[in-house]
Amino acid sequence: MKQDYVRPLDLRQGRIDMNHGAGGRASMQLIEEVFARAFDNEFLRQGDDGASLPVPAEALAGGRLVMACDGHIVSPLFFPGGDIGGLSVHGTINDVAMMGARPLWLTASFILEEGFPLADLARIVGSMAAAAREAGVPVVAGDTKVVARGQADGCFISTTGVGVTTPGVSLSGRSARPGDVLIVSGTIGEHGVAVLSQRESLAFETQIVSDSAALHGLVEVMLRAAPGAIRVLRDPTRGGLGTTLNEITRQSGVGMRIDEAAIPILPQVEAACELLGLDPLYIANEGKLVAVVAPQAAEAVLAAMHNHPLGVRAARIGEVLADDHRFVRMMTSFGGERIVDWLSGEPLPRIC
Repeated sequence: MKQDYVRPLDLRQGRIDMNHGAGGRASMQLIEEVFARAFDNEFLRQGDDGASLPVPAEALAGGRLVMACDGHIVSPLFFPGGDIGGLSVHGTINDVAMMGARPLWLTASFILEEGFPLADLARIVGSMAAAAREAGVPVVAGDTKVVARGQADGCFISTTGVGVTTPGVSLSGRSARPGDVLIVSGTIGEHGVAVLSQRESLAFETQIVSDSAALHGLVEVMLRAAPGAIRVLRDPTRGGLGTTLNEITRQSGVGMRIDEAAIPILPQVEAACELLGLDPLYIANEGKLVAVVAPQAAEAVLAAMHNHPLGVRAARIGEVLADDHRFVRMMTSFGGERIVDWLSGEPLPRIC
């Protein structure tokens, strides 16, 4: 039987409507012309309710599977240095990598608001696809739902990542020990300030762009440089560096001392935070990591990081202490000391 002609989606002027989420022909057309075309890979092409995936060789040899999920509701959707699409891929890959795992596959779920421009959706999906290809981590399954106007804010994305560790690799926030060294992979605060500048139409003398990036390649060289010496890895996203350090002290039952002067920060980010009354320690990052490393391996890890594009400005910023109170203390640039407490409130809403 001859099928009815279906007009291609207008990806320049068209908009999402409720039919795109109803499960019928319009839904299939959206999937085929936007998602499947951008994410195309052998697993997605299976076309089933889920992806049938091979068992990784590392898992068969005694490694562990790692799974992480993340939700992305950034506003605005597009910002200097990235958008919600690339951010959703990088954020989930990084969550898997912080467990010491090699990211293998991603899934993506979209909540779209009725009236959302198809051009913006295509741009977001294209950004996701480019980020996934660059990282070598394909999107193998997904889902799309459409809600009525006013029930969402354009586009929300949830992603899940699956990875595998090599045998013997086991990283955890519970593993920090007194004497361990704290390392940050680069300058802090760019992502949060970039999003804020776009949202509030703020213009700075030097543009600040998001640091959004996939960190699994950097993690790989770190693990290779010091097998068994890296205790904890974390990406300081919401809540920034200050909150991340408090999370680790709470899990491990230790304290920390950091040196304000040693923490790398771009002058324009520091100036923007001062102007806006924000503390860069609590500003989100999307392409940085914090490492807790055994002291004897710290220099080897730093050297390996400095030889990787995403670790060129890596720095040793402090150490782990024995402290039943689990405080994070910072030696200030003025020679004093202050407590870096948990983030209170939400200074920058919807940044990731």
